Amino acid sequence: MRQIAEFVAVLSCGLFTGAAIYVNLVEHPARMQCGVDIAATEFPPSYRRGTVMQATLAALGLLSSIAARIAGASFLWLVAGVLFGSVIPFTLIVILPINRRLLSPTLDRRSIETERLLKRWNALHAVRSVLSGVALLLFLYLAILS
Repeated sequence: MRQIAEFVAVLSCGLFTGAAIYVNLVEHPARMQCGVDIAATEFPPSYRRGTVMQATLAALGLLSSIAARIAGASFLWLVAGVLFGSVIPFTLIVILPINRRLLSPTLDRRSIETERLLKRWNALHAVRSVLSGVALLLFLYLAILS
């Protein structure tokens, strides 16, 4: 049970981190390169698909790390899981207000405000990439030592 929980925690975090970094370094810059209007048009469907995947992975990773700890893994598995799981409240508290503005049907997709929101969104999303990346490094360190 413990090894399965650890595996799921590492896998979830690894997939999340890879996707988050891809969004920051590839998808969002490409979207912005097409112009603010196109970027703002492409954002909603991309966001909706990414939300389902990343929320599921973050919750699964957190729950798996808790299960691993309960099954006898070291306390650091829980620490890594909570660090990884911290992307959930960070998203809900810090990023969600920007998401709502970007998803608003009243948003002027050609405005300077929209460009500013998209740039701010990417910077805040980078925090998620860093949090999950640090958690992944800790998970991998623990998996190698176990």
